[in-house]
Amino acid sequence: MFIPFFLELKAARIPVSLREYLSLLEGMDVHLVDYDVEGFYYLARAAMVKDERHIDRFDQVFGHVFKGVEAVSGESAVDVANIPEEWLRRLAEKHLNDEEKKLVESLGGFEKLMETLKKRLEEQKGRHQGGSKWIGTGGTSPFGAYGYNPEGVRIGQEGSRHRRAVKVWDKREFRNFDDSIELGTRNIKVALKRLRRWVREGADEEFDLGGTIKSTAEHGYLDVQTRPERRNAVKLLMFFDVGGSMDDHIRIVEELFSAARAEFRQLEYFYFHNCVYEGVWKDNRRRHSEVIPTYDVLHKYGADYKAIFVGDASMSPYEIAYPGGAVEHWNAEAGIVWLQRVLQHWPKAVWLNPVREKHWGYTHSIQMVRDIFSERMFPLTLNGLEKATRELSRSR
Repeated sequence: MFIPFFLELKAARIPVSLREYLSLLEGMDVHLVDYDVEGFYYLARAAMVKDERHIDRFDQVFGHVFKGVEAVSGESAVDVANIPEEWLRRLAEKHLNDEEKKLVESLGGFEKLMETLKKRLEEQKGRHQGGSKWIGTGGTSPFGAYGYNPEGVRIGQEGSRHRRAVKVWDKREFRNFDDSIELGTRNIKVALKRLRRWVREGADEEFDLGGTIKSTAEHGYLDVQTRPERRNAVKLLMFFDVGGSMDDHIRIVEELFSAARAEFRQLEYFYFHNCVYEGVWKDNRRRHSEVIPTYDVLHKYGADYKAIFVGDASMSPYEIAYPGGAVEHWNAEAGIVWLQRVLQHWPKAVWLNPVREKHWGYTHSIQMVRDIFSERMFPLTLNGLEKATRELSRSR
């Protein structure tokens, strides 16, 4: 019965294999979940999903395939009259607070509610929608789609008017982990973990458990050992395009910057507008009065640094190709000259573009920058950031 579910997961490009499918069946065989659709969701997700990037797509497939289980109606293949009372009771107890439990008691208690539900299921014939007695997809019955009862017995609806029922797969709490959409600070940090090179440097300040055990065994007495703290040795430079069309991408760039500062101790950053020219700056409020010569940056930070440029690369082609093309000042040398100098000094540099990749072909300047960076331009998505960090991690 779960084969269509398995096939739809594969159709959604979730890498599930027969082994994961058999693991799910084994879990069902040993009764890890019984009559608990939420429990089955978590079991299926644990068995079938091995990468958090695919959880959002799994939620969408689950909601589509098992929609009939959540929305039981007269036309459904599920026999609503035989829904186990224990299932309903456990779900109610799990999601009721003390105030709601008192309200249920004032209405006659859970047993009265279940007794009435079973009686109406026996009396009712066919689909019903509207009213206050029959079970259906509308009305104010405590059993209907849009009725109210804090026990949350919900039959035959796609959404809850009172927001009482729980459908974790419809919440799609992992939607921003999908590798095709924009990033958030949390999953940026996950992607940046690829860009690490651990070393132990500095004073011996960290307790070394393994070394202590070994030394104690060798000497016959407690011999406490310490070691330098493990640090990420990667040195990172980030250059951010600010102003103009980049104002549309402020939120995502701020999240990228916040995540990078949390992950890298040796991080330096600078700002530019549209294209890198002879000067960059660190304070946008003083972008005209405190400009740092680009040559000084090139001389100060060696080739052991990894460089990331962040910008939409959307500008007039003249800003890249010709002297005097910059919109804010007269540039004696074309932008392409400075970009080539940057790449000669930091050959591992990459460019992250917040514009959706499918739109890159509509802007000539994006293609120009992409060519200058030898195709090392990546979209500012989880998948794009992982490709960028993988590129930066390669040996020369």
